[in-house]
Amino acid sequence: MNLQEKITGLLTKNEFDADDRAVFEEFKGALRRGEIRAAERDASGAWRTNAWVKQGILLGFKMGRMVEMSQPTETFRFFDKETYPLRPVTLDDRIRIVPGGSTIRDGSFVAANVVLMPPCYVNVGAYVDEGTMIDSHALVGSCAQIGKRVHISAAAQIGGVLEPVNANPVVIEDDCLVGGNTGVYEGVIVRERCVLASGVILTRSTPVFDLANGAILKSTPDAPLEIPAGAVVVQGSRAVTSGFGKEHGLSLYAPMIVKYRDARTDAATRLEDYLR
Repeated sequence: MNLQEKITGLLTKNEFDADDRAVFEEFKGALRRGEIRAAERDASGAWRTNAWVKQGILLGFKMGRMVEMSQPTETFRFFDKETYPLRPVTLDDRIRIVPGGSTIRDGSFVAANVVLMPPCYVNVGAYVDEGTMIDSHALVGSCAQIGKRVHISAAAQIGGVLEPVNANPVVIEDDCLVGGNTGVYEGVIVRERCVLASGVILTRSTPVFDLANGAILKSTPDAPLEIPAGAVVVQGSRAVTSGFGKEHGLSLYAPMIVKYRDARTDAATRLEDYLR
C-alpha cells in the first residue's frame, strides 16, 4: 500500500492509534523532504492540485491534540497541535535562517540556499524552492508553491489554502520579484520572471489590465487568475463611470501590467543577488 492509499484510509477515522500516527509522520516527512507536494506543474505547464496531500495535512489537525510548545518562560508561550511543531532544521539543510524570530512549521519543504529574514513565517504544506529569499514580516501561507530564486519582499503576504481540498494554492514561479506589502491570494498563479510592484494585491476576483497587450486578465469558474510570464504589475485605478461614483470622481483599485521584463528591469532587480 502506498502513502496515498494509507492516508486516504485514515480520513474517515475519528480515533487514531500508534500505527496511524506512524503513517502521518511518514506523510509529514515526505512533505518536509519535498517528495510530495500540494500542487505540481505538469508537462503542459498547468498546475494541478494534489487533493489527497491537502487532505493529509487536514488529517494532522484532526489527529493532533493541543500541547504547550513554549520554551521555559511564563510570558512568551505557545500552544498548538502536537502534530505540527516547528520543522527540524540542521546546518546540513543549508537554509540560512537569520536570527530574529522566523518560523518554519513542520510539513513544509524549504530547499537549500533559501534565506529567511526575521521575522517571517512558512506554514504547513508550503513548498519553497532553492535560492529564494523571504524577507522580514513576510508570510508564505499553507500549501503555497514558491519557485527558485524568488524574492518575497518585506511584509508581503502569499496566501494559503487548505479548504476546499481541490482548490489550487497560490503559485509564484521561478525568478519572480514580489514587492513589499504585496498580497497574492486565492489560488492566483504568477508565472516565471514576473515583477509585482510594492502594494499590488491580487485575488481570484481581481481583474488585471494588461496595458502592453490591450487585454483584461480574469479568472474563470474553471481557472484561477494567471499573471503571464515576465509581466511587470503595478498598482493602478480606473474611474467609476456612473452614478454616485462618477458624481464624486471616485476610482476603483485596478492592478495593471505596464510592460514585460527587459534588460532594464533585470538590472534593477539584480542587486538582491548580493544579499543571498
